[in-house]
Amino acid sequence: MELNETLDFLERTPATLRALLQGLPEEWLDANEGRETFSPRDVLGHLILGERTDWVPRLRIVLEHGESRAFEPFDRFGFRGIVTNRPVGALLDELQRAREDSLRYVRGAGLTPADMERRGRHPELGTVTLGQLLATWVVHDLGNLRQIVRVLAKHHANAVGPWRAYLSILGE
Repeated sequence: MELNETLDFLERTPATLRALLQGLPEEWLDANEGRETFSPRDVLGHLILGERTDWVPRLRIVLEHGESRAFEPFDRFGFRGIVTNRPVGALLDELQRAREDSLRYVRGAGLTPADMERRGRHPELGTVTLGQLLATWVVHDLGNLRQIVRVLAKHHANAVGPWRAYLSILGE
């Protein structure tokens, strides 16, 4: 894992989400795939919560405590208060600011290749490295982008007619 490439990727996520979601009808933003699944608006809240309570706080725990202190468990659904009655533009702005703050901290931490091997303790997974944490942050963003795109695609599932047979995203 190359740190600068990782951070450069993470920097792109808010702009990618803005391009996908800004100006969409509320019906699209609040669509989901069923009970206990996320709408695009929910994903924004989930990502904002992660910026506040997950990625950088865990990085700090690794740097300050190593394996002696476990990470706080992450509440995947703890975002509900963040998204309630909030327009998507405000959520996109908040995610942008939070991500900028997170990346400013990581870039300012002076991390070295040796730091990528520093260990922390996940409450369920056990020992993890700082490099694994950063790589997971990227893959988490990609998974959430995929989730949003899949939900948006399914909004047109019935309208595509026979082309559905060629559109694997509708079968996910």
